[in-house]
Amino acid sequence: QVQLVESGGGLVQAGGSLRLSCAASGRTFNNYAMGWFRQAPGKEREFVAAISWSGNTRYADSVKGRFTISRDNAKNTVYLQMNSLKPEDTAVYYCGAKLGGTEYDYWGQGTQVTVSS
Repeated sequence: QVQLVESGGGLVQAGGSLRLSCAASGRTFNNYAMGWFRQAPGKEREFVAAISWSGNTRYADSVKGRFTISRDNAKNTVYLQMNSLKPEDTAVYYCGAKLGGTEYDYWGQGTQVTVSS
């Protein structure tokens, strides 16, 4: 069992930056691939970024060059550094964890990010 707790959301002006954190419980964090997703009002949850247990990363086209995902296995934490934020980045951001396959096994409760124009 893995429990995930996101933090770091808030209100920021367009062009600003935020860093989200996702702290994971459990002793096997190193084995999990981690991902960030977001859901805007009235929209489906969408993929933002992911990082494998070995550190390989991938991003949605909409955030490439602006967002960076990283992990600190010693702290059981994954981060999402968000720069050059746009109003369309406004959403609830969720982190997820999976051991393998395409589906995520565990989810956090989400953290709100609001970007004002």
